[in-house]
Amino acid sequence: MEPNLYIGLVHYPIYDRRKEVVATAVTNFDVHDIARCAKTYGLKGFFVITPLESQVQLVERLIRHWAEGPGSVYNPTRKESLCLVRVSRTIDEASQEISGLWGDRVRRVATGASTHPKNISFARFRELLEDGSVPFFLLFGTGWGLTEEVKDSCDYVLAPIEGKGYNHLSVRSAVAIILDRLLGDRTHSSG
Repeated sequence: MEPNLYIGLVHYPIYDRRKEVVATAVTNFDVHDIARCAKTYGLKGFFVITPLESQVQLVERLIRHWAEGPGSVYNPTRKESLCLVRVSRTIDEASQEISGLWGDRVRRVATGASTHPKNISFARFRELLEDGSVPFFLLFGTGWGLTEEVKDSCDYVLAPIEGKGYNHLSVRSAVAIILDRLLGDRTHSSG
């Protein structure tokens, strides 16, 4: 079955701690670690979304170094994962690219640390993915999370990760947990 899940790391529009809409800076750790998660779980693409030209250039330079430049020889496994990374200036631009690849409208799914009227469970989202006939674009926010407007514009909002009272994971951790819950092997148990 063709993988039908793509992920997006949104740097705009997101909230800061005062609930103001801002653009955040791209971090190398996020790009590297999320690309590795995307490759590990067989995704077709990972979009870094930022309208800031300096940040677009940073990501493009990072990709060139590891996918084509000296880094590709130094660390071929990093090359494999970073080849999945694309840069888009908006969520809509990335969505259009995915829709064009599939010839079908991509379904957008937001993530966040709080509940939303459009919440779906991990089990329900796994069922939707298993159908395999349409593409899904799973959006992760940086800063203090995706704006309500972004969540409202999505087809679904994935239920939050439930911890033990503390609810402020790094985006890299959230991506790893969510991808494992959605795509991890459920036939084997450890212990």
